[in-house]
Amino acid sequence: MRYEGRIFRPPSEADAYILQATVGCSWNHCTYCDMYRDKQYRVRSLDETLTDVHAARSALGPRVEKIFVADGDALAMDVEHWEAILTACRESFPRLRRVSAYATAMNLLEKSVSELTRLRERGLVQLYIGPESGDDVTLQRIAKGATFADHVEAARRADAAGIKLSAIFLLGVGGIVRTFQHAEESARLVSAMNPAFFSLLTLTVIPQTPMARLENKGKFELPSVQRMLEELRTIVALAEPTESVFRTNHASNYLPLGGVLPRDRERILSVVDRALAGQVALRPESARGL
Repeated sequence: MRYEGRIFRPPSEADAYILQATVGCSWNHCTYCDMYRDKQYRVRSLDETLTDVHAARSALGPRVEKIFVADGDALAMDVEHWEAILTACRESFPRLRRVSAYATAMNLLEKSVSELTRLRERGLVQLYIGPESGDDVTLQRIAKGATFADHVEAARRADAAGIKLSAIFLLGVGGIVRTFQHAEESARLVSAMNPAFFSLLTLTVIPQTPMARLENKGKFELPSVQRMLEELRTIVALAEPTESVFRTNHASNYLPLGGVLPRDRERILSVVDRALAGQVALRPESARGL
């Protein structure tokens, strides 16, 4: 089992075996992100990846129930490459329940529903996708590479293939200028995508990223903590998924929350309102992380 560079995975994959089938991110232009800027994107050779699967089988065997396929958007691999990996995983780990990966709207749209269905049938049952915002102006400014409509169509294809989506949005990413539009359009996009899971993270401006350079030039300003909590409230109040597990359990957030929307909306809003009124302690800056 070999890993190149820093490895990232969603909080819910903490107990998963991480299989690095790609290195870096096939897009790698998002202005706020430095996760893969030190890597040149490539798909690892199939032989190399399968060797890692076999090594994990020997080392971990029946303990593996979940596999997260890294790096940044492994769905970019072609279908045949994916099928070989999924088949090897299924044969190697008798207790395997699910395989998941990061994805972008772009690489979901590069695959047909029938191709995605083939992958789901072989075990790829969940994808993590980060629109970050539903506001097209913000999406363009952060160089996301996809629009509101692109994300809706990507979600439609995943749903048609039976693949669950976990959608990730980023508080503060619209800056002060687009804060209201960002929050309202993000809620609208959650409703349109209707993901099985959705989470909110809080933007941290990371040094040396394009966003940090914009901030240094006065072209981007991060909203206050109060305003980002108001964004959170707006999104929770307006989002209308059918039934979506909602979390703000990432270390970047000031206010950890959890529930199912729309069922738990009023309870969650009550906690947010108490936090806005200063009645609930927020996570201190020293305890926040990426």
